[in-house]
Amino acid sequence: MHMKPPTKINLQGVALEVMKIPAAVNSTWPTLVFLHEGLGSVAMWRDWPAQICERLGCAGLVYSRRGYGQSDALPDVRGPSSALNGKRMGRLLPDYMHHEALVVLPSLLQALGISRPVLLGHSDGGTIALLHASRFEVAGCVVMAPHVMVEDISVQAITAARSAYENGPLRQRLAPYHADVDCAFWQWNDVWLSEAFRTFDIRPELTGISAPLLAIQGDADPYGTMAQIDDIAVAVPQAKLLKLPGCGHSPQRDQPEAVGQALQAFMSSL
Repeated sequence: MHMKPPTKINLQGVALEVMKIPAAVNSTWPTLVFLHEGLGSVAMWRDWPAQICERLGCAGLVYSRRGYGQSDALPDVRGPSSALNGKRMGRLLPDYMHHEALVVLPSLLQALGISRPVLLGHSDGGTIALLHASRFEVAGCVVMAPHVMVEDISVQAITAARSAYENGPLRQRLAPYHADVDCAFWQWNDVWLSEAFRTFDIRPELTGISAPLLAIQGDADPYGTMAQIDDIAVAVPQAKLLKLPGCGHSPQRDQPEAVGQALQAFMSSL
């Protein structure tokens, strides 16, 4: 499938990196919107979004959130949180995923003329997808390794990531995928390890989701347990769960065929 090279779109004074994947001819599928993980970007997805869109015959949209990939960095990413003309600066606040889901993503979809998409979110992107689907109309919602509350296992893994970034190979591994790798890492790591974030819990908000929902979780994920998707199923009766044995935090990389089949079945059911 032909992918258009990433471009930039300006939203309220912030330039975001955006990549469009054209649909197959005469496709009536909704657009699949890919929402990346806490250290992800357009480039970090590699060619998986294009493969999935080709398999499904639908159009796709991939973008890097502010501070990631080739999108504008956050000024003073480890400084005090502040806002100027609606633009946030400094450390991320505990509501950063709400801000992305309820302010940035709706503006981006409107600017690109995308209505009723299917959201496909990974990790932080999964949380953002759930929050958006709880308030806005979507055709469907797919989440992989989402976070609906903070578990001790998540904090332990993110603490280990900080050590790997400061003293190990993680910074070098991430650098090719981000224009400002320090901004990308610290905005995610600092907020997750902040005391204020320990009470993050979106389970009460999930009851607002009326769209079809597929939640995918690996049983070997160091960042979260099955409780994350089990709790989604409690709040969202129509949710379908896919539990993958021997799968880590990135189902699309660890078990791409199982995820591809599940996505095909989910999209067909719409």
